[in-house]
Amino acid sequence: MDCTTIWEGIVIGGVGGAVAGIAINLSNWLAENCSLRRDKARLHAWFLKNTSDADEKRYRSTRAIASWNNLTEDRVRYVCSHDDRIYLSTGEKGDMWGIYGRENKA
Repeated sequence: MDCTTIWEGIVIGGVGGAVAGIAINLSNWLAENCSLRRDKARLHAWFLKNTSDADEKRYRSTRAIASWNNLTEDRVRYVCSHDDRIYLSTGEKGDMWGIYGRENKA
């Protein structure tokens, strides 16, 4: 075996490892984005069905959303905070989410 063959093996192994690493990262990124897109659509549809622009049904708690959609509370917080159509309440009650904006109806 000469030096050229050894270096070729090292280069091929390095390139193969780099390609595998990139492929794994890309597949993880795609899976997370698909999951996030699916959960965004699911939660937004749930909000449309279970909230109204009236004051008493305007916002829903993270716990209620998680319970009705079979998601963890952390996942609900993550998805709601990444969806531009869903807003966090700025009122006295914390951890409440809605789709009708933050403006005051008074």
